[in-house]
Amino acid sequence: MAKLTIAYSTLASRIGNIQFPTTEHEILVLVQNQNGQEYSTQTSNGNKTVVAIPGIGVAKSRNHAVALANTEYLLFADDDVEFHCSQIGDAIALMDADPDCVLLLLSADDGRGSPRKNYPKNNRRLSKFNSARAATYEILIRVPKVLELGVKFDEDFGAGVENYLGDEYIFIADLIDQGAKCIFSPIFIASHPRNSSGLFWGSSNDRIARAKIFTRVFGRWAPAIRLAFGLRRFREIGVSNVLSFVFGR
Repeated sequence: MAKLTIAYSTLASRIGNIQFPTTEHEILVLVQNQNGQEYSTQTSNGNKTVVAIPGIGVAKSRNHAVALANTEYLLFADDDVEFHCSQIGDAIALMDADPDCVLLLLSADDGRGSPRKNYPKNNRRLSKFNSARAATYEILIRVPKVLELGVKFDEDFGAGVENYLGDEYIFIADLIDQGAKCIFSPIFIASHPRNSSGLFWGSSNDRIARAKIFTRVFGRWAPAIRLAFGLRRFREIGVSNVLSFVFGR
């Protein structure tokens, strides 16, 4: 029996873009429609299962993936991600060696051999203060533990809805709030094109979306956290963007 499910979120028009890894892992493809019409179909072929789910928004798709997975581990994927099969094995081995670990946050390159971000060089425990830049395809979870804790992706956030950022960070923060052990590892699990909504910064829409994320995670402490976060990127985004971000506008 497979130990891992890789769950791809996509639209029907983009299924052909997926580069499936040549592994024995279970493959789950979650297809959302763009018409708002609710429907549900499921087809299986070998280790691949395609499920059409109602509604829009990647967070909704991720929640379906957690509910449908029949394996110990679940790795999330976008339709433009290419996984490194040997590193998948390394990530599973790391989870196997630490039964208390609920979520493992990994690294990714840009498809040309360069890291997509400035990742730490060593394993470290995740907190709300060092996990805000997480990408969904970097996340490996222990499914039974996540179900036991009752943590889901917040469907008010993420691509496909008005607050189009932050679903990954909120998911990790909610797990941490529930006492889950979440770890970062520098294992390079995948390649993903550098252009990504999670890397954009500076427009009013980006600032407002990011401000809402911090409000969701930190509540009344959000303005102070936004100030500290904004000051770290002061040279990149400028004074006016920092102040607008702090006040959520």
